[in-house]
Amino acid sequence: MSNQPGSSMATEPDQPVEADPAPGPEPAAGPLSPAGQEPASDPLAADGGTVTRAPGAVVLALLTVGWLAAMLWSTRAAITSAQAGITAISLSAFALPGVISAALVAGAAVALAVTNLLARRGMDRATLRFVVATGTGLLVGLAAAVVINLTYFDNATTNVIAGTAAAAAIIGGAVAGAGNARVGGAVVTATLGVLVFVVAFSRARDPLFDLFGAGDTQESLVTAAKWVSRTESLLAGLVAGLLAFGYLTWARRRAQRRTPGESAIRWPGYLLAGAGPGLLLLLAEIIIRVGGRSLLDLASALSEADSVAQTSLGTSRIDNGIWVFFVGALTALVAFGRTLDPSAGDEDEEAGPEEAAQPEAKADR
Repeated sequence: MSNQPGSSMATEPDQPVEADPAPGPEPAAGPLSPAGQEPASDPLAADGGTVTRAPGAVVLALLTVGWLAAMLWSTRAAITSAQAGITAISLSAFALPGVISAALVAGAAVALAVTNLLARRGMDRATLRFVVATGTGLLVGLAAAVVINLTYFDNATTNVIAGTAAAAAIIGGAVAGAGNARVGGAVVTATLGVLVFVVAFSRARDPLFDLFGAGDTQESLVTAAKWVSRTESLLAGLVAGLLAFGYLTWARRRAQRRTPGESAIRWPGYLLAGAGPGLLLLLAEIIIRVGGRSLLDLASALSEADSVAQTSLGTSRIDNGIWVFFVGALTALVAFGRTLDPSAGDEDEEAGPEEAAQPEAKADR
Protein backbone atom coordinates (compact mmCIF):
# COMPACT_ATOMS: atom_id res chain seq x y z
CA MET A 1 0.00 0.00 0.00
CA SER A 2 1.42 3.42 -1.04
CA ASN A 3 1.17 6.42 1.22
CA GLN A 4 -0.48 9.52 -0.22
CA PRO A 5 1.48 12.80 -0.03
CA GLY A 6 0.38 14.97 2.82
CA SER A 7 -1.13 12.16 4.75
CA SER A 8 -0.03 11.49 8.25
CA MET A 9 1.38 8.15 7.22
CA ALA A 10 3.53 9.48 4.40
CA THR A 11 6.60 9.93 6.51
CA GLU A 12 6.27 6.61 8.27
CA PRO A 13 7.38 3.47 6.45
CA ASP A 14 5.34 0.36 6.65
CA GLN A 15 6.42 -1.77 9.60
CA PRO A 16 5.44 -5.30 10.38
CA VAL A 17 3.03 -5.60 13.20
CA GLU A 18 4.39 -7.76 15.98
CA ALA A 19 1.87 -10.16 17.40
CA ASP A 20 1.53 -10.35 21.13
CA PRO A 21 3.05 -13.53 22.49
CA ALA A 22 0.52 -16.12 23.47
CA PRO A 23 -0.01 -16.05 27.17
CA GLY A 24 1.57 -19.06 28.80
CA PRO A 25 0.06 -21.01 31.62
CA GLU A 26 0.22 -19.09 34.86
CA PRO A 27 1.87 -20.86 37.77
CA ALA A 28 -0.59 -22.27 40.19
CA ALA A 29 -0.76 -20.07 43.23
CA GLY A 30 -1.18 -21.97 46.41
CA PRO A 31 -2.87 -20.54 49.46
CA LEU A 32 -0.68 -18.02 51.16
CA SER A 33 -0.57 -16.89 54.71
CA PRO A 34 -1.35 -13.26 55.57
CA ALA A 35 2.37 -12.49 55.39
CA GLY A 36 2.62 -13.89 51.85
CA GLN A 37 4.34 -17.09 52.92
CA GLU A 38 3.43 -20.69 52.43
CA PRO A 39 1.08 -22.19 55.01
CA ALA A 40 2.76 -23.29 58.19
CA SER A 41 3.21 -26.98 58.72
CA ASP A 42 2.14 -26.52 62.32
CA PRO A 43 -1.44 -25.18 62.39
CA LEU A 44 -0.71 -23.32 65.63
CA ALA A 45 2.51 -21.68 64.38
CA ALA A 46 2.45 -18.24 62.80
CA ASP A 47 4.97 -19.07 60.06
CA GLY A 48 6.43 -22.07 58.33
CA GLY A 49 8.12 -23.64 61.35
CA THR A 50 7.14 -26.02 64.08
CA VAL A 51 7.34 -25.53 67.82
CA THR A 52 8.89 -28.60 69.43
CA ARG A 53 10.21 -27.18 72.72
CA ALA A 54 8.37 -26.14 75.85
CA PRO A 55 10.36 -23.52 77.80
CA GLY A 56 10.72 -24.26 81.49
CA ALA A 57 9.68 -27.89 81.08
CA VAL A 58 12.19 -29.11 83.68
CA VAL A 59 10.82 -26.73 86.29
CA LEU A 60 7.28 -27.80 85.42
CA ALA A 61 8.29 -31.45 85.75
CA LEU A 62 9.75 -30.87 89.21
CA LEU A 63 6.71 -28.90 90.36
CA THR A 64 4.19 -31.44 89.10
CA VAL A 65 6.10 -34.41 90.51
CA GLY A 66 6.24 -32.58 93.83
CA TRP A 67 2.49 -31.97 93.65
CA LEU A 68 1.90 -35.66 92.90
CA ALA A 69 4.04 -36.62 95.88
CA ALA A 70 2.06 -34.23 98.09
CA MET A 71 -1.24 -35.74 96.92
CA LEU A 72 0.03 -39.28 97.55
CA TRP A 73 1.27 -38.34 101.00
CA SER A 74 -1.97 -36.61 102.01
CA THR A 75 -4.04 -39.54 100.74
CA ARG A 76 -1.92 -42.01 102.67
CA ALA A 77 -2.17 -39.89 105.81
CA ALA A 78 -5.95 -39.75 105.52
CA ILE A 79 -6.36 -43.48 104.89
CA THR A 80 -3.98 -44.67 107.60
CA SER A 81 -5.08 -42.20 110.26
CA ALA A 82 -6.42 -43.58 113.51
CA GLN A 83 -9.77 -41.93 112.89
CA ALA A 84 -10.24 -43.66 109.55
CA GLY A 85 -11.24 -47.11 110.76
CA ILE A 86 -13.86 -48.65 108.53
CA THR A 87 -14.22 -45.39 106.57
CA ALA A 88 -10.89 -45.94 104.78
CA ILE A 89 -12.75 -46.96 101.63
CA SER A 90 -14.80 -43.77 101.65
CA LEU A 91 -11.71 -41.63 102.24
CA SER A 92 -9.89 -43.41 99.41
CA ALA A 93 -12.76 -42.63 97.04
CA PHE A 94 -12.75 -38.99 98.10
CA ALA A 95 -8.96 -38.71 97.59
CA LEU A 96 -8.86 -40.55 94.25
CA PRO A 97 -9.65 -37.51 92.01
CA GLY A 98 -6.77 -35.50 93.47
CA VAL A 99 -4.28 -38.31 92.89
CA ILE A 100 -5.48 -38.95 89.33
CA SER A 101 -5.35 -35.27 88.33
CA ALA A 102 -1.86 -34.93 89.79
CA ALA A 103 -0.63 -38.07 88.00
CA LEU A 104 -2.10 -36.87 84.69
CA VAL A 105 -0.32 -33.51 84.90
CA ALA A 106 2.94 -35.04 86.16
CA GLY A 107 3.06 -37.50 83.26
CA ALA A 108 2.53 -34.67 80.78
CA ALA A 109 5.13 -32.37 82.35
CA VAL A 110 7.88 -35.00 82.59
CA ALA A 111 7.15 -36.04 78.99
CA LEU A 112 7.60 -32.43 77.85
CA ALA A 113 10.95 -32.25 79.64
CA VAL A 114 12.19 -35.44 77.96
CA THR A 115 10.99 -34.44 74.49
CA ASN A 116 12.80 -31.12 74.93
CA LEU A 117 16.03 -33.12 75.12
CA LEU A 118 15.14 -34.84 71.85
CA ALA A 119 14.49 -31.50 70.18
CA ARG A 120 17.87 -30.16 71.28
CA ARG A 121 19.53 -33.17 69.64
CA GLY A 122 17.61 -32.59 66.42
CA MET A 123 15.35 -35.63 66.87
CA ASP A 124 12.01 -33.86 66.66
CA ARG A 125 10.03 -36.16 64.36
CA ALA A 126 6.38 -36.35 65.38
CA THR A 127 6.21 -40.14 65.65
CA LEU A 128 9.39 -40.43 67.70
CA ARG A 129 8.26 -37.60 69.94
CA PHE A 130 4.90 -39.24 70.61
CA VAL A 131 6.44 -42.64 71.36
CA VAL A 132 9.04 -41.19 73.73
CA ALA A 133 6.45 -39.03 75.50
CA THR A 134 4.14 -42.01 75.99
CA GLY A 135 7.02 -44.11 77.28
CA THR A 136 7.97 -41.35 79.70
CA GLY A 137 4.41 -41.23 81.00
CA LEU A 138 4.59 -45.00 81.46
CA LEU A 139 7.72 -44.66 83.60
CA VAL A 140 6.11 -41.94 85.72
CA GLY A 141 3.01 -44.09 86.16
CA LEU A 142 5.01 -47.16 87.15
CA ALA A 143 6.99 -45.11 89.67
CA ALA A 144 3.78 -43.74 91.20
CA ALA A 145 2.23 -47.23 91.34
CA VAL A 146 5.31 -48.66 93.05
CA VAL A 147 5.31 -45.88 95.64
CA ILE A 148 1.61 -46.44 96.35
CA ASN A 149 2.00 -50.19 96.74
CA LEU A 150 5.03 -49.83 99.01
CA THR A 151 3.62 -47.14 101.29
CA TYR A 152 -0.12 -47.91 101.39
CA PHE A 153 -1.85 -50.96 102.80
CA ASP A 154 -1.70 -53.91 100.43
CA ASN A 155 -5.38 -54.39 99.57
CA ALA A 156 -7.80 -54.03 96.68
CA THR A 157 -8.29 -50.31 97.33
CA THR A 158 -4.57 -49.65 97.07
CA ASN A 159 -4.33 -51.60 93.83
CA VAL A 160 -7.14 -49.56 92.29
CA ILE A 161 -5.47 -46.27 93.21
CA ALA A 162 -2.09 -47.47 91.93
CA GLY A 163 -3.43 -48.79 88.64
CA THR A 164 -5.58 -45.75 87.92
CA ALA A 165 -2.73 -43.35 88.74
CA ALA A 166 -0.42 -45.26 86.39
CA ALA A 167 -2.99 -45.09 83.60
CA ALA A 168 -3.43 -41.34 84.15
CA ALA A 169 0.31 -40.71 83.89
CA ILE A 170 0.55 -42.71 80.65
CA ILE A 171 -2.34 -40.78 79.11
CA GLY A 172 -0.78 -37.50 80.24
CA GLY A 173 2.48 -38.38 78.52
CA ALA A 174 0.66 -39.32 75.32
CA VAL A 175 -1.27 -36.05 75.33
CA ALA A 176 1.94 -34.06 75.79
CA GLY A 177 3.61 -35.82 72.87
CA ALA A 178 0.70 -35.45 70.47
CA GLY A 179 0.57 -31.68 70.06
CA ASN A 180 2.46 -28.41 70.03
CA ALA A 181 5.07 -28.48 72.80
CA ARG A 182 4.73 -24.83 73.74
CA VAL A 183 0.96 -25.06 73.99
CA GLY A 184 1.42 -28.24 76.01
CA GLY A 185 3.64 -26.37 78.44
CA ALA A 186 0.98 -23.68 78.80
CA VAL A 187 -1.71 -26.30 79.45
CA VAL A 188 0.41 -28.03 82.11
CA THR A 189 1.20 -24.71 83.80
CA ALA A 190 -2.43 -23.62 83.83
CA THR A 191 -3.70 -27.01 85.01
CA LEU A 192 -1.23 -27.12 87.87
CA GLY A 193 -2.30 -23.61 88.84
CA VAL A 194 -5.96 -24.69 88.82
CA LEU A 195 -5.25 -27.71 91.03
CA VAL A 196 -3.36 -25.58 93.54
CA PHE A 197 -6.10 -22.95 93.45
CA VAL A 198 -8.83 -25.51 94.16
CA VAL A 199 -6.98 -26.74 97.24
CA ALA A 200 -6.36 -23.19 98.45
CA PHE A 201 -9.99 -22.23 97.77
CA SER A 202 -11.18 -24.83 100.28
CA ARG A 203 -10.20 -22.41 103.06
CA ALA A 204 -12.71 -19.88 101.74
CA ARG A 205 -15.64 -22.28 101.49
CA ASP A 206 -17.08 -21.70 104.96
CA PRO A 207 -17.16 -17.87 104.68
CA LEU A 208 -18.71 -18.16 101.22
CA PHE A 209 -21.38 -20.54 102.50
CA ASP A 210 -22.39 -17.89 105.01
CA LEU A 211 -22.23 -15.21 102.32
CA PHE A 212 -24.57 -17.14 100.03
CA GLY A 213 -27.16 -17.62 102.76
CA ALA A 214 -26.53 -21.13 104.06
CA GLY A 215 -28.86 -21.72 106.99
CA ASP A 216 -30.38 -24.57 108.93
CA THR A 217 -32.60 -25.83 106.12
CA GLN A 218 -31.51 -28.38 103.54
CA GLU A 219 -32.65 -26.16 100.68
CA SER A 220 -30.50 -23.23 101.78
CA LEU A 221 -27.46 -25.49 102.13
CA VAL A 222 -27.94 -26.92 98.64
CA THR A 223 -28.40 -23.46 97.11
CA ALA A 224 -25.33 -22.09 98.87
CA ALA A 225 -23.29 -25.11 97.78
CA LYS A 226 -24.22 -24.51 94.14
CA TRP A 227 -23.16 -20.87 94.28
CA VAL A 228 -19.91 -21.73 96.04
CA SER A 229 -19.15 -24.34 93.40
CA ARG A 230 -19.91 -21.91 90.57
CA THR A 231 -17.73 -19.24 92.14
CA GLU A 232 -14.87 -21.70 92.48
CA SER A 233 -15.23 -22.85 88.87
CA LEU A 234 -15.40 -19.30 87.53
CA LEU A 235 -12.29 -18.22 89.40
CA ALA A 236 -10.49 -21.42 88.42
CA GLY A 237 -11.28 -20.70 84.76
CA LEU A 238 -9.88 -17.19 85.10
CA VAL A 239 -6.73 -18.59 86.69
CA ALA A 240 -6.38 -21.13 83.88
CA GLY A 241 -6.79 -18.57 81.11
CA LEU A 242 -4.42 -16.03 82.64
CA LEU A 243 -1.73 -18.60 83.38
CA ALA A 244 -1.95 -20.05 79.87
CA PHE A 245 -1.70 -16.59 78.31
CA GLY A 246 1.15 -15.62 80.63
CA TYR A 247 3.15 -18.75 79.81
CA LEU A 248 2.75 -18.35 76.04
CA THR A 249 3.63 -14.66 76.21
CA TRP A 250 6.74 -15.38 78.26
CA ALA A 251 7.71 -18.22 75.92
CA ARG A 252 7.30 -15.97 72.86
CA ARG A 253 9.49 -13.21 74.29
CA ARG A 254 12.08 -15.74 75.41
CA ALA A 255 12.17 -17.31 71.95
CA GLN A 256 12.53 -13.92 70.26
CA ARG A 257 15.55 -13.11 72.41
CA ARG A 258 17.28 -16.44 71.83
CA THR A 259 16.11 -17.41 68.34
CA PRO A 260 14.64 -14.44 66.44
CA GLY A 261 13.40 -16.59 63.56
CA GLU A 262 11.54 -19.16 65.66
CA SER A 263 7.84 -19.67 65.06
CA ALA A 264 5.27 -17.81 67.12
CA ILE A 265 1.91 -19.12 68.31
CA ARG A 266 -1.25 -17.90 66.60
CA TRP A 267 -4.59 -17.25 68.28
CA PRO A 268 -5.83 -20.89 68.02
CA GLY A 269 -2.88 -21.87 70.21
CA TYR A 270 -3.94 -19.41 72.90
CA LEU A 271 -7.51 -20.66 72.64
CA LEU A 272 -6.41 -24.28 73.06
CA ALA A 273 -4.04 -23.42 75.90
CA GLY A 274 -6.81 -21.68 77.82
CA ALA A 275 -9.26 -24.52 77.24
CA GLY A 276 -6.66 -27.22 77.94
CA PRO A 277 -7.01 -27.32 81.75
CA GLY A 278 -10.74 -27.89 81.44
CA LEU A 279 -10.13 -30.67 78.93
CA LEU A 280 -7.61 -32.32 81.27
CA LEU A 281 -10.04 -32.11 84.18
CA LEU A 282 -12.74 -33.78 82.08
CA LEU A 283 -10.23 -36.38 80.90
CA ALA A 284 -9.27 -37.06 84.52
CA GLU A 285 -12.95 -37.58 85.34
CA ILE A 286 -13.20 -40.18 82.57
CA ILE A 287 -10.15 -41.98 83.95
CA ILE A 288 -11.63 -41.89 87.45
CA ARG A 289 -14.95 -43.34 86.33
CA VAL A 290 -13.36 -46.06 84.21
CA GLY A 291 -10.28 -47.05 86.21
CA GLY A 292 -11.63 -46.31 89.68
CA ARG A 293 -15.16 -47.54 89.12
CA SER A 294 -14.82 -50.47 91.52
CA LEU A 295 -13.63 -48.18 94.32
CA LEU A 296 -16.39 -45.64 93.69
CA ASP A 297 -19.04 -48.37 93.65
CA LEU A 298 -17.66 -49.83 96.86
CA ALA A 299 -17.76 -46.43 98.56
CA SER A 300 -21.29 -45.73 97.31
CA ALA A 301 -22.49 -49.06 98.72
CA LEU A 302 -21.44 -48.18 102.27
CA SER A 303 -24.54 -46.10 102.96
CA GLU A 304 -27.14 -43.96 101.27
CA ALA A 305 -25.31 -40.82 102.38
CA ASP A 306 -22.08 -42.04 100.77
CA SER A 307 -23.94 -42.83 97.56
CA VAL A 308 -25.43 -39.34 97.42
CA ALA A 309 -22.05 -37.79 98.21
CA GLN A 310 -20.24 -39.69 95.46
CA THR A 311 -22.90 -38.80 92.91
CA SER A 312 -22.85 -35.14 93.92
CA LEU A 313 -19.07 -34.94 93.82
CA GLY A 314 -18.92 -36.55 90.39
CA THR A 315 -21.46 -34.09 88.99
CA SER A 316 -19.61 -31.19 90.59
CA ARG A 317 -16.30 -32.26 89.01
CA ILE A 318 -17.88 -32.42 85.56
CA ASP A 319 -19.47 -28.99 85.98
CA ASN A 320 -16.15 -27.61 87.19
CA GLY A 321 -14.33 -28.99 84.15
CA ILE A 322 -16.87 -27.48 81.76
CA TRP A 323 -16.68 -24.07 83.44
CA VAL A 324 -12.88 -24.10 83.40
CA PHE A 325 -12.94 -25.14 79.74
CA PHE A 326 -15.09 -22.24 78.53
CA VAL A 327 -13.93 -19.52 80.93
CA GLY A 328 -10.27 -20.42 80.47
CA ALA A 329 -10.52 -20.41 76.67
CA LEU A 330 -12.37 -17.08 76.62
CA THR A 331 -9.97 -15.48 79.09
CA ALA A 332 -6.85 -16.52 77.18
CA LEU A 333 -8.32 -15.43 73.85
CA VAL A 334 -9.42 -12.02 75.14
CA ALA A 335 -6.04 -11.47 76.79
CA PHE A 336 -4.29 -12.34 73.53
CA GLY A 337 -6.58 -10.06 71.53
CA ARG A 338 -5.73 -7.09 73.73
CA THR A 339 -2.07 -7.44 72.77
CA LEU A 340 -2.72 -7.11 69.03
CA ASP A 341 -1.96 -3.82 67.25
CA PRO A 342 -4.16 -2.45 64.45
CA SER A 343 -3.12 -3.86 61.09
CA ALA A 344 -1.35 -1.70 58.56
CA GLY A 345 -4.29 -2.01 56.19
CA ASP A 346 -6.70 -0.64 58.72
CA GLU A 347 -4.39 2.27 59.44
CA ASP A 348 -4.14 3.09 55.72
CA GLU A 349 -7.90 2.97 55.33
CA GLU A 350 -8.37 5.28 58.27
CA ALA A 351 -5.77 7.74 56.95
CA GLY A 352 -6.95 7.48 53.32
CA PRO A 353 -9.77 10.09 53.30
CA GLU A 354 -7.60 12.65 55.09
CA GLU A 355 -4.70 12.18 52.67
CA ALA A 356 -7.08 12.35 49.70
CA ALA A 357 -8.48 15.67 50.91
CA GLN A 358 -5.04 17.31 51.13
CA PRO A 359 -4.39 17.57 47.32
CA GLU A 360 -7.86 19.05 46.79
CA ALA A 361 -7.19 21.71 49.40
CA LYS A 362 -3.89 22.61 47.71
CA ALA A 363 -5.62 22.84 44.30
CA ASP A 364 -8.22 25.26 45.68
CA ARG A 365 -5.44 27.52 46.87
